[in-house]
Amino acid sequence: MRLLIVDDEKNIRTSIVDFFRMEGFETAEAQNGLAAQKLLVEQSFDGVVLDLRMPGMDGLTLLRWLRGEGRQIPVVMISAYGDIEDAVTAIKEGAGDYLVKPFDPTELLLRVQRTIEDHILRTRASLLNDEQRFTDTENPAMREIYALADKVAPKDATVLLTGESGTGKEVMARRIHALSRRADRPFVPINIGGVPETLVESELFGYERGAFTGAETRKRGMIETASSGTLFLDEIGDMPMQLQVKLLRVIQDRKIQRLGGTGVIPVDVRIIAATNADLEGRVADGRFREDLFYRLNVIRIHLPPLRDRPEDIPVLARHFLRVMRDRTGSQVTEIAPGALRKLQSYRFPGNVREMENMIERAVILADSETLHAADFTLPNANGTAAVQQSPPGTLKDMEREMIHTALLRHEGHRQNAAEELGISRRTLLNKIKQYKIETPRRTDAEDDQ
Repeated sequence: MRLLIVDDEKNIRTSIVDFFRMEGFETAEAQNGLAAQKLLVEQSFDGVVLDLRMPGMDGLTLLRWLRGEGRQIPVVMISAYGDIEDAVTAIKEGAGDYLVKPFDPTELLLRVQRTIEDHILRTRASLLNDEQRFTDTENPAMREIYALADKVAPKDATVLLTGESGTGKEVMARRIHALSRRADRPFVPINIGGVPETLVESELFGYERGAFTGAETRKRGMIETASSGTLFLDEIGDMPMQLQVKLLRVIQDRKIQRLGGTGVIPVDVRIIAATNADLEGRVADGRFREDLFYRLNVIRIHLPPLRDRPEDIPVLARHFLRVMRDRTGSQVTEIAPGALRKLQSYRFPGNVREMENMIERAVILADSETLHAADFTLPNANGTAAVQQSPPGTLKDMEREMIHTALLRHEGHRQNAAEELGISRRTLLNKIKQYKIETPRRTDAEDDQ
């Protein structure tokens, strides 16, 4: 494990570093909060031993910065001042423990180990709880899919997840990560299609100071951030060709080079990729590298659309009802049989994501403790409520209907519609052009609001 020791007193800092190294830890040290912040930006750590009071940036300020950045690294605060108020504040701000100097190094070791172990357990429990909504299934094919995912999770193999938008590919990726030996390490998702092409490389590989205009400080990329953990590459089919070569090298060599850098950085990262596109077709068209496809396609898991497993609709509906009730404080407790039958009659072109949004809307607007069929308005091709559904048509017809409905629902706001559909704005614009969909037009400024 890798620890960062932060203390402005050199003797104390050195003694802690030496002790943990003898205990088998890899360590780095910083003499103040600013130096520690720089290391935390550039490197990954499993835990931090952080002095409370230091000149410049103190321990609490650094802790608040960490949590503000969304980083849940376990932190043990230490201080020469036995102030109860300081201890309470540190714990409230997200420290896992608090120890007053002077202390026995063995006691600090126990506190650090316990804090890291608690973090690991909470992370696994949270990840598995998040994915539980998809593990309850009445569909035999889905049971086989879960069994396959659970089998490959500990194996560290590269996984390719395929399926339509909204079928739960990121949720499945998180489940695989949660059941792997990397569960206590970072899960880093990036939607390739959601990042402008000019920024994808710097987001993935990071950059050195001065690498390009505006690069005022060194920044770690997402691959480096995910080292020792899992990198989830969503919409991998949208990756620019020139970056496909670099990703292939990462998979083969387990090394990266930051933009503007000369040094090679080793990375230990598991890659899970996902796509709703036909990658084989893109390979045939020359839009996706064949060698990269085979590197990604070690284990393929295809997630079927919700319309192919209607028996799961009641299971998912009841789950989302519980989630939304807890989230909103609603008094709704059940879904009437007639409402469930109505939901099962709908083909859900937006799949599980669309169902989740539909249940949320019904719960928010409900006037009683039971959701009835009338509480669900099922959209048709022109965006109006429809009790009777039109014939299913082809998959392309359904995709066009789904896009058209989302655009109408958001009054032509393409970014919002893309987020609902689970695709990038760029992909949505291509689909609008492909299907010649007419929608209320907005200016670029309006669409960015």
